Amino acid sequence: MLIGVVLLLSLLLVPLAGGRIGALAALQPRARWLLAAGLGVQIVIISVIPDGGRDLHAAVHLASYALLAAFLWANRDVPFLWLIALGGALNLIAIAANGGVMPADAGAMMAAGIANDPAAFSNSVAVADPRLLFLGDVLWVPASWPVSNVFSVGDVVIALGAFLALHTICGSRLALPRLAAPLAPASRRPV
Repeated sequence: MLIGVVLLLSLLLVPLAGGRIGALAALQPRARWLLAAGLGVQIVIISVIPDGGRDLHAAVHLASYALLAAFLWANRDVPFLWLIALGGALNLIAIAANGGVMPADAGAMMAAGIANDPAAFSNSVAVADPRLLFLGDVLWVPASWPVSNVFSVGDVVIALGAFLALHTICGSRLALPRLAAPLAPASRRPV
């Protein structure tokens, strides 16, 4: 939800920075089903059916990142999708190193007002002996705020990439077109 709020604020800033939100209508992402499937799987295992086989949930969680990575590669010419992919890769590294769950700092979870439910699968858990915790959910928004949550460095990179993508696609003064799509084939790079 926190990334969703950041996306909404980023979108609201577009016209204030001289951009045109209508430019998003011209965006025609390829293989949209990969994005829908990857995010859909994550929503199902985290929010709809968090109970069940922990190992199965962890494996499915990791597999969802393969779907998302395929979507990102298919659309690598979209401005700043490479930065969003980098944030996702940072999250995936932490998740893979911890058996399919994002390691969370117990103090950060407490500050955000989040309790661990040992019976349910969660994408973010205070695990014993976490690996690469610095890539995990170690940052937080306090429990007293409406969108309290824990988040990772990867999430920050994803949010920054989304902000820059929106502003570049919409042509705002905050756009950075020279850095927009370095991984795209030369024939598909944005001008």
